[in-house]
Amino acid sequence: MVRASNESQSPDPRFVPRRPPSGTDNFGNLLRDPTLAGQEIVADEMARRGFADLRPALLAVAQHIAPHGTRVTELAERAWLTKATVVHAVDELERLGYVRREPDPADGRAKLVVPTERAHAAERTARDVIAEMRKAWAALMGDDELDALEAGLRRLRAALWPDPPPADR
Repeated sequence: MVRASNESQSPDPRFVPRRPPSGTDNFGNLLRDPTLAGQEIVADEMARRGFADLRPALLAVAQHIAPHGTRVTELAERAWLTKATVVHAVDELERLGYVRREPDPADGRAKLVVPTERAHAAERTARDVIAEMRKAWAALMGDDELDALEAGLRRLRAALWPDPPPADR
């Protein structure tokens, strides 16, 4: 492994997961473990930066809400949760001021879950945390190696989904 130039530098503890990974280092776990670590780190840092009410269970739903709004059924599909679970999470997100429900202009019977300004502020904070986490992880494994990993993941994403998704995030 190529390390950053400052070998004696300790990693920033905010960007090191609290729990070790489970299982072996097979391909699936190598994809899963950094994702789970990142989710833990983002949730912890969001709490530290004024969004303690956004528990990880709420973040699991909120991260799938598009700027123009998303139906509960689509949120459930994207988050791999039941509709009832998502309705409960959306109720709480609404109570906390992160979302509001609006009629879906495409179908008057349906409602969209639409982010509020508080949700946009939380998203900006999360993006800042992710950028800081990336910088800290680059210091652990080296900029070139992390750049190569990110480039490979971008190529994999493009191969799996050749048509780019709509720019809703």
